[in-house]
Amino acid sequence: MLRLEGNRIIVGLQMDCSVEQAWRLLTDTQKWHLWGPSVTDVSCEQRFIEADSTGKVRTLLGFWVPFTIARYHHLRFWSWRVGPVAATGHHISVTDDGRCLVAFDLPWWALPYAIVCRIALGRIRRLLTAGGTSS
Repeated sequence: MLRLEGNRIIVGLQMDCSVEQAWRLLTDTQKWHLWGPSVTDVSCEQRFIEADSTGKVRTLLGFWVPFTIARYHHLRFWSWRVGPVAATGHHISVTDDGRCLVAFDLPWWALPYAIVCRIALGRIRRLLTAGGTSS
């Protein structure tokens, strides 16, 4: 799924898992490098992010960038700022057929990054299918 909502691009994929399983994976900083193509490492005091979480991510280019969780709604949504940039939002919802929809939102001007988000969604689906939410 790829659609435009206002000035944001939404990229999503249905998953055969519960909202809780998807949320656990998306908020587990120790797993971000497994599904995030642009993240190779994370430094954060909390393993699972919360509304006030901050830390650093190491990018594919090898440098560290600070992050701050900008918005957080437990089991539904979180977004972050990476450095000074308002980055992706992470959505989780239940679809009409009872499956889970995981989606990212990004600003319209970041359209090329939708490819990175689509790769991440495929990785998330594989991890959830393989039981990637366990510690």
